[in-house]
This record gives sequence, C-alpha cells and structure tokens, in this order.
Amino acid sequence: MSQTLKRAVVLLSGGLDSATTLAVAREQGYEAYALSLDYGQRHHAELAAAVAVSRQLGARELRVMRLDMGPFGGSALTDASIAVPESPSEGIPVTYVPARNTIMLSLALGWAEVLDADAIFIGVNALDYSGYPDCRPDFVAAYQRLADVATKRAIEGRPIHVQAPLIDLTKAEIIRLGVRLGVDYALTVSCYQAASDGRACGRCDSCRLRRQGFLEAGVPDPTVY
Repeated sequence: MSQTLKRAVVLLSGGLDSATTLAVAREQGYEAYALSLDYGQRHHAELAAAVAVSRQLGARELRVMRLDMGPFGGSALTDASIAVPESPSEGIPVTYVPARNTIMLSLALGWAEVLDADAIFIGVNALDYSGYPDCRPDFVAAYQRLADVATKRAIEGRPIHVQAPLIDLTKAEIIRLGVRLGVDYALTVSCYQAASDGRACGRCDSCRLRRQGFLEAGVPDPTVY
C-alpha cells in the first residue's frame, strides 16, 4: 500500500445518511471500502441502493455480508409480525434493531484490520433520528475505547479511528452537505418498509425525517413515494 494512501471502511446501508458519510470519507481523501449488511431486514431495496451509491461516489469496493438477525426478532425491521409505526411514538421505537450498530461496527473493525485501514465511518446521527441508543456520541466513544484495546493495530500504536461525521448535524444540514459533495439522493432508500423497487411509504419515521430534512434544507426531494 502506498505510504500516502488512506483506507477506510464505510458502513453503507443505502440510505441518505450513510451515502453522505461515504461522500465525506471520499472528500477526506480515503480510499473507501463500503460494507453493507443483509441482516434479515424487511426489504432488500436498500442493499440495491447501496450498490448504486457505492458506484456513484467511487468506493473502491462494496461487500454485502449476510448475518441474519431475523431469528432473534425484537424489531419491526426484522420481525414481520411487528408493524412499522406510521405515527410518532414515545421512547425508543420498535424499529430499533437490538445491537445492530455494535455488530456492524465489529464487522467493519475486522475488515479494517485486514485492509490495514486507518478509519471506520458510520453515519449515526444524534439529532434528527428515531431515538436509538446506538446513534449517540456516548456509543461511538465507547466503541472507540473497545477498538483501542481489541485490535493489533491499536496495540502497535496505530489505532483505527471510528468516525461519525454526521453525529451533531440536523437532517437538513446533512442534506446540504451531501449536495455540496455531489451525492445523488435519488439513488438512496431510507424507508423502513420500501417496496421492492425502492418506492417509499411516506409514513414511517424514516420517511418523515427525510421529507422534513429536504424541506428544511430547501432542496427538492427526489424520493419516490
């Protein structure tokens, strides 16, 4: 590997936030290795979107790993018997997938070590989000501490940095950033219950946050509802 080449693993769901995160990593000069997880979610439209986004933003490689969390259930995104809520609710919503970001970061950390990568990028956000505990700064900081004691690179004095560049941004700010970086949001799928062709329901939490973000950003919403 070239002495000047920086590598990063970017968690890419195919949604708005992860696409913007990939664009940020590329702007920062990283050769990006995108990682998507087929975890038994309700639809695969977002995985198809991840393929399109990775190509559009120049990822060096995209890998889709299958790790089915469906047998555990516990989430409207992995258990078809639990309805996706279509109105705001109190507390942590049933669309929270237990330990999903912990698992994704662990897979990214393993690949990052193999690639001798300097960073992992994750598109978590603590402002315009659905209340998930693994989208908070405390979670990212805790995972960084774990990575610092769990990896060969860190023990040798070359830690892998966990980057969450969107953590303190509103959805509107994320969209404006992505537009500046050339993200084609028409390729992305954010809906929790999208149709097979990516058409969004327009009613779930994710759709509401996305639509409001485009409105507040003053950017035309390319989403097909």
